[in-house]
Amino acid sequence: MIIVDRPETLVVGHAVRTSNAEEMDPARAKLPALWQRAGAPGAFAYVPGRVDENLYAVLTDYESDHHGAYTQIVGVAVRAFAALPEGMVAVRVPAVPALKLEARGPMPGALIDSWQQLWKHTESGGTPARAFTTDLEIHHPGGVDLHIAIFPPMR
Repeated sequence: MIIVDRPETLVVGHAVRTSNAEEMDPARAKLPALWQRAGAPGAFAYVPGRVDENLYAVLTDYESDHHGAYTQIVGVAVRAFAALPEGMVAVRVPAVPALKLEARGPMPGALIDSWQQLWKHTESGGTPARAFTTDLEIHHPGGVDLHIAIFPPMR
């Protein structure tokens, strides 16, 4: 894990409200259907101003910490918010200091391992502390980069 200055990112996509506990129960999990929808051919063909071919997952509106509910938006990065395709939402991911983790290898296993590493860091009171504001996953051909918002380091 390294600390980076995460740039502001604008994302347009589909959203669900869930929790890690719900996601561990296949009968209640919402993320598999969200990702299936996002991965469908042409899922974001009508989103104007797309920045690249990557998929972005925004985790935001945290109820508390990693045990509480949160909203996940899966979509694409855009240059500016324009008319949204029906059923999609827009979210501004603010520029903040972030912990960067790189998930590499077979997915989704490598991504799950990175999140478990992050949860252990959080549970142990590791520094820097997570802010639980807005986190970002960037899914690209080489893997997934996680940018986890942290409280600004003391200088």
